Amino acid sequence: MSYQMYEMAHLALLPARMMSDATRVWFKNPLNPAAYTPFGRNMAASAELFERMTRRYGKPVFGFETTVVDGVEVTVHEEFVWERPFCKLLHFRRDGLEGRPPQPKLLIVAPMSGHYATLLRGTTEAFLPHFDVYITDWADARMVPKAVEVFDLDDYIDYVMAMCRLLGRQEPTTPVHTLAVCQPAVPVLAAVARMEAENDPLSPASMTLMGGPIDTRRSPTAVNKLAEDRGTDWFRQNCLRTVPFPYPGMGRSVYPGFLQLSGFMAMNLDRHVNAHFDMFKHLVQGDGDSADKHREFYDEYMAVMDLTAEFYMQTIETVFVRQALPKGEMTHRGKPVDPTEIRHVGLLTIEGEKDDISGLGQTEAAQDLCINIPAHMKKHHVQMGVGHYGVFNGSRFRAHIVPMIVDFARMLDARRVPERLAG
Repeated sequence: MSYQMYEMAHLALLPARMMSDATRVWFKNPLNPAAYTPFGRNMAASAELFERMTRRYGKPVFGFETTVVDGVEVTVHEEFVWERPFCKLLHFRRDGLEGRPPQPKLLIVAPMSGHYATLLRGTTEAFLPHFDVYITDWADARMVPKAVEVFDLDDYIDYVMAMCRLLGRQEPTTPVHTLAVCQPAVPVLAAVARMEAENDPLSPASMTLMGGPIDTRRSPTAVNKLAEDRGTDWFRQNCLRTVPFPYPGMGRSVYPGFLQLSGFMAMNLDRHVNAHFDMFKHLVQGDGDSADKHREFYDEYMAVMDLTAEFYMQTIETVFVRQALPKGEMTHRGKPVDPTEIRHVGLLTIEGEKDDISGLGQTEAAQDLCINIPAHMKKHHVQMGVGHYGVFNGSRFRAHIVPMIVDFARMLDARRVPERLAG
């Protein structure tokens, strides 16, 4: 489907969505006697599901207001501290911590794979009590004018290095830790390798890689096999579209978010169908809490963004088709990306037992590539009972993974203090 046809189909459904929304309001109106009947509840539930399944979901917000640090509730404010055409660095400033020793910084590199950074809302919230948190807020390619510039994998790596240097210069005595969820695992590892190769004093203290495709030859998933079997030409011919009028990025070649979303949905279609059927039952039964959880998840899951064609194709080619990083063939701006250059940055890799996006061993491969990181600065963990999403969100993430990441960072920071004093 072309981008223009998708937009036309969406516009064509507008009258039906408006009628469906009006029907929902009418049959939920407490002044309407039919609202209290099984027929009325079924009509209201059907109308809401239709409207939600056909709407365009806008960019969500994080919406944090407070967090608790060492037993003290403090307010949280969002501020942008760095900006480039395709990314803003969002800082969650916590007010009320004056006079306390500064906590280490955490740079969360959100995946640029079709969803907004708010997909990591739960991830971010879990770290607010322990770190001074920053997150990459990637731009929707259809909203960036074509005349601005291109954005590819090399640019992504440049952005990561620039943000690490920015945070490192702000408070040189405060460690900066990085965390990459899924797709950013490769460019974050590449960025750190390049910084270490150049003996950059602003290299981060650690990198935590979670469910990332470092080496897709290990336990290949359906996603990995599709990329390797089809090759880059197939993706170029079938996945790239041109942004139509009236978006600012009109004329830019992109991988549309709606195609990525359809792929995600198709991988677990039965689960999504059952989830919507369950929501229908919850609405009919008046189970508002369960329906709200469904709304919250799908408001996030259905909100998608476009990726630039050059970034998408370079990622497919480098990471999934050629597996350039584990083969020692990856370059950045013509210079080799050599993980053996990393000597002073801690490495924590985390995988999910049931991950169907990045199979077991794919993230752990970073441990084998970074052979010159001292043993006490490396750790690998497999979280049992979770899939891809559970690696960075959910009850097991909060109960097991968050404390591990916090403890790992504290261990590294405690060792850095005597080293700096000795220096």
